Amino acid sequence: GTNWGWYAYDPGTNLVYYGSGNPSPWNATMRPGDNKWTMTIWGRDVDTGAAKFGYQKTPHDEWDYAGVDVMILSDEKDDSGNIHKLLFHPDRNGFIYSLDRTNGDLFTVGKIDATMNEFKDVNFKNGQPIRDPEYATYMDHQAHDVCPSAMGYHDQAHDSYDPTKQLFYVNANHICMDWEPFMLP
Repeated sequence: GTNWGWYAYDPGTNLVYYGSGNPSPWNATMRPGDNKWTMTIWGRDVDTGAAKFGYQKTPHDEWDYAGVDVMILSDEKDDSGNIHKLLFHPDRNGFIYSLDRTNGDLFTVGKIDATMNEFKDVNFKNGQPIRDPEYATYMDHQAHDVCPSAMGYHDQAHDSYDPTKQLFYVNANHICMDWEPFMLP
């Protein structure tokens, strides 16, 4: 996947954060497997270029979600008063991720919109989304009302964080799609 979109830099970790896009070709039947390193949030050392971590959000992306949207850095307190260095990423796949920005571990994940249906949840043991096969994109299967659409619940619009109010402001789409595969000569 390509590395276009929004980038963030943390001088405290000396890491730059960005997302890699969707795999190609778009026809998922033609590229089996997870298509590793696509649809991934990267943390790279600025001095060496070495990857410190890579967290893949949508293995084997079937919907063209291109997970390169904004990376928001924030220090947040948990209920015990411990401060966590986090990276927030609202993704086109319908989830808002927060990762520990020092090592890429999944901290929390939630749905942008309750109508999201192509995934049921995220498995915290392996970090992967749990798919609903009814909304998959494979030959001889017509999927109706796949939510979100290829545009995603969140696209390239930039979001923001207000540290005084401790609130995130996120642009969101509410668009679903039908998916009908067909062969071209």
